[in-house]
Amino acid sequence: MKVSLCIPMYNESSIIDATLKTVSEYMESNIKPEYDYEVIFSDDGSTDGCRAAVDAFPNEHIRSVGYEKNRGKGCAVRTGILAAEGDVVIFTDCDLAYGLDVVKQAAEMFCANPTADMVIGSRNLTKDGYEGYTFIRRLASKIYIKCLAIAAGFRLSDSQCGFKCFRHDAAQKIFSTCEVDGFAFDFEALIKANKLGLKILEMPVKVINHRESKINVLRDSFKMLKDVRGIKKRNK
Repeated sequence: MKVSLCIPMYNESSIIDATLKTVSEYMESNIKPEYDYEVIFSDDGSTDGCRAAVDAFPNEHIRSVGYEKNRGKGCAVRTGILAAEGDVVIFTDCDLAYGLDVVKQAAEMFCANPTADMVIGSRNLTKDGYEGYTFIRRLASKIYIKCLAIAAGFRLSDSQCGFKCFRHDAAQKIFSTCEVDGFAFDFEALIKANKLGLKILEMPVKVINHRESKINVLRDSFKMLKDVRGIKKRNK
C-alpha cells in the first residue's frame, strides 16, 4: 500500500524547513518500513520562497504542486489530493497540528476496515482533543461545527478537523467535482461523500502543535456560512 500525505501551504517560510525535516524523518522511520509513501506540498500561491525550499529538499519522495495566484486552502488541498498517487490519501496542515503518529494510525485503520472509504480526525472524541486552545477559539470552533452539523444533517462529531484521509478512488470522486476554494471545502467534501454513500470512520486526534489561527472568526465565519449555502444549493 502507498500512502500520500498532502500538505497545503501558503507563505510558510518560517516553519517549512522544520516541517520538511520532521515529515521526512517520520515517514522514513515509521511509514516506509511497512508502506510506500509520497509527500505532496501544495502551494497556494506563496510569495516567500517556501515552495523552492520544498523543491530543494533532498528526499525523492517529497515534491510540490501549486499555482501562482493565492486562491485559498480549499484549492490547495484539492490540487494536492488530485495529484496524489497513493492508495490512501491524507491531508494535514503545514504546522503538523495533530502530529504525525495520526498518519500511521489512519493507514492502519484502513487496513483493519477494508470497506471504509474515509477516516476523519475528531477533536471531540476525547476530553483532551481541544487541550491548549483558548476559550474563545474552542467555543467558536464548537459552535461552528454544531451549526454545520445541523445545516447538513451530519452525525460526524468534527466536520472541520484539519486531518482527513481517503481511499484513492473516493478522493478522486469527491475532489474532482469540488468547487470551494475557501475554508468551507471540508463541508463540501463531506456533503459529496454523503451523496456518494461513502463509509466514513472517525478517529480521535489532539492538537499538539499550537499556533495562531489564520482564520478571522467573524469575517471568515460569515464567508464560510455563505459558501455552505451555495454548497447545499448545488448538491441538492
